[in-house]
Amino acid sequence: MEPVEVEEEEEAVVLELKRQLEDEDLNLEQKVSLLNNGLNKALNMAAVQTDSSVLARVKSRFYLSGVLSHCVLVLSLDPRRLRGHWSAAATLAQLASSCCVGVEPGKHSQAFHRLFLPSVMDGLLSLASQLMRRAECVSPFRKVMASAGWLLRAHPQLTTQVLSSVHYEQIQMCDDVAVSLLCVQLWIQTCAASRDFLSGLSDDSVLLLLNEAVGQLAVSSDPAVGGASVRLILVMANQQELRVQPLLLSFRGLDSLLDKDWRGRGFDQDVDQLIALIHSDRGTGTHSQACSEHVRAACVIQAAWRSYQTRRRVKGLSRAVSTLQRRYRARRRQQQQQREAQQWEEELKYQVCVRRQQARREFHQKQRKLLQLLPLDQVQSYLQECERRAAVVIQSFWRGFRERRRYSNTHRHTLKHARTQQQAAKTLRAVRRFLQRRRAAKAPPIAHFWIGQSGLTDSRRVELKRQVEDYISLHPSSRVSRQECERLHEEVQLLLLSELQRGDQRRREEQRVEALLAHTHTQLELLRDAPPLSVVTETDAESFLTPSGPIAARARDAHNAVLQAGRLPWWRTLGETAAVDALSPSHPQELEAELGGLFVGGSAGAGKPTEDS
Repeated sequence: MEPVEVEEEEEAVVLELKRQLEDEDLNLEQKVSLLNNGLNKALNMAAVQTDSSVLARVKSRFYLSGVLSHCVLVLSLDPRRLRGHWSAAATLAQLASSCCVGVEPGKHSQAFHRLFLPSVMDGLLSLASQLMRRAECVSPFRKVMASAGWLLRAHPQLTTQVLSSVHYEQIQMCDDVAVSLLCVQLWIQTCAASRDFLSGLSDDSVLLLLNEAVGQLAVSSDPAVGGASVRLILVMANQQELRVQPLLLSFRGLDSLLDKDWRGRGFDQDVDQLIALIHSDRGTGTHSQACSEHVRAACVIQAAWRSYQTRRRVKGLSRAVSTLQRRYRARRRQQQQQREAQQWEEELKYQVCVRRQQARREFHQKQRKLLQLLPLDQVQSYLQECERRAAVVIQSFWRGFRERRRYSNTHRHTLKHARTQQQAAKTLRAVRRFLQRRRAAKAPPIAHFWIGQSGLTDSRRVELKRQVEDYISLHPSSRVSRQECERLHEEVQLLLLSELQRGDQRRREEQRVEALLAHTHTQLELLRDAPPLSVVTETDAESFLTPSGPIAARARDAHNAVLQAGRLPWWRTLGETAAVDALSPSHPQELEAELGGLFVGGSAGAGKPTEDS
């Protein structure tokens, strides 16, 4: 293929790509895909040519036509818009950095080096800082960092921008070992690619590069990162020993740090070489005193603290900026909504006023036409009828308004009066309860009717009997005679005597049954507590043969229990349940607390002495 035809084809490809990129209907995904395909196609076409100037000419046309400017715009977009297109964006970054190497901008050389290249590097670092925060984007991150290193090796003047970039600072402050190792390897490859790399840098840039390597040695504990940092310092010292060695002396305590923390990690030879380099130009007097143990420790602490402060500040700044942006956008959105709502409200009011005026105008026009159709002698009566209807409507509206207001006032007054009455009733009830509590507190306590009664004396009993006889004599019974009452009294006495006798016999029977039960319980307890036959004594055997001793002790305890129960007040003996509860052994603590003395337990059956005992 002739060179002219190749050049025309290249120009046609570039112009077609530019025309397609100027289409406003393209979305972000389509634009990234179009850029990747177009750049890759043109670069492959130029790379297969035998003439090496063809590739440089294609890259220059991409820059002059503005295609590379589209790449920079895509790389500088908001990370939220690039979400889901990280791999394509990394490929575009690789192609863009490749196109920036070997470009011949011609008369636009100053703008290319001062404006365009820094914008490309800033876009690459921004994309790399976003890819670093995502675990699934390790491969695209490495590709973008390799592209930045390729561009940096071709244009060493970008070193100062990279070291002072906010995006690179975020990458540098990452705690991931792989990211730190990749940053150090980037500078090692850049320095090793050209021996004149450091000669074109200022002392501040060299110091920043050394500060990064020493900071990794002070903060990181990974052998790979430490070895790479030591190699980076050695590569810089081999290239510019006269510049690097005085700068190394400013890092006091570096030799002690290397000797204590980085020996035995697999690169002792590099560590020894670096320590020898540090000690080579150091005097025996002032320098040895300055490198004391306290100064070295202070340097290590300061380096670690400053790195921690820087990481925290960077993280805090990103959060603060995102919070500020979110609040500002929310506030702006709220103000915009308020303005739109106010505009809609004003527009609605205006439309209502206009429609009312139109309706009023149409009504008057219609009324005028009707008046023109009426005969002359009926116009006056029609107008009077209209006035009367208007007066009726006005009066009805006014009366309705007045009645509604009167009803509202009456209802409000009624509710207020009802609430006042309810509040007064609550107050009266509260006052009554308060007075009742005060009277109850001031009144002396009323003793129970069974407490403090001294009983009837003989004189009082005679007096009451005389009063009863006087009352009976004054009020004789009309149904039963005195003789009948005496006969009934004698019968009741006989019945009571017979009942008492039967009760005595029943009690003796119960005592016998309870004695048998006590005897049985005692025998059971003795059998339960009996020692084994291997250790039994004569005393134990006698206790089983004659149970008179245990029965007497049980009877004595029961007798004491009955005596204690006899001291109970009369109201505790009312009913069979109360009597059983008072004599049962299930409440010994209550009886002891109530009677104020020692209560010796015993069952009701055991409390009755038997005839045998």
